[in-house]
Amino acid sequence: MSQQPVTTLDLMRHGEPVGGRRYRGQTDDPLSEKGWAQMRESVGNHCPWHSVISSSLSCCADFARELAERHQLPLEIDARLVELGFGEWEGRTPEELTAADPEILNRFRSDPLGHAPPGAEPLASFRDRIISAWDSLLVRHDEKHVLVVAHAGVIRMIVAHVLSVPLKHLFRLQVPNAGITRIQVDEYVGQQFPQLLFHGGNL
Repeated sequence: MSQQPVTTLDLMRHGEPVGGRRYRGQTDDPLSEKGWAQMRESVGNHCPWHSVISSSLSCCADFARELAERHQLPLEIDARLVELGFGEWEGRTPEELTAADPEILNRFRSDPLGHAPPGAEPLASFRDRIISAWDSLLVRHDEKHVLVVAHAGVIRMIVAHVLSVPLKHLFRLQVPNAGITRIQVDEYVGQQFPQLLFHGGNL
């Protein structure tokens, strides 16, 4: 019996950016020294991948470029993989947001559709953008093992898509800095069967 086709995608969140924890969204802050160390430690000397794909923001692309060059892997930059736009919250810390309204983040996490930040990218539009990139990855890298360097929101959205999690529950999933999430996509008679193998780990 022939083996079923398998595509494996490792989703890696960037490490800590300069400025620490804040609702950064699409603000292009580079990695801090700690962020570089987190990502290098997470992958170590492992290199099971055929290629590397990255968000266009520097906190992802700089490390992806270094890793691809070190292992002589093809590198793709996909602007569709940038983080969810947080509108008026961009660049602000949780402490700054809750200073005037202590419940603002609880409302958002509990109901991100009904309590989105002013001017934020709609979650449905974000979902469509990310799943478009995901579907393209599966076509272009069929039966390969690839590394995708991206953001917490991107990884949340892909996992939610794979597990059929409703958008309103998106923020129930924590994504650690430099954590790796592995998804395996098996193909049976032309049908895809994605499975979450592990989440937020390292190699």
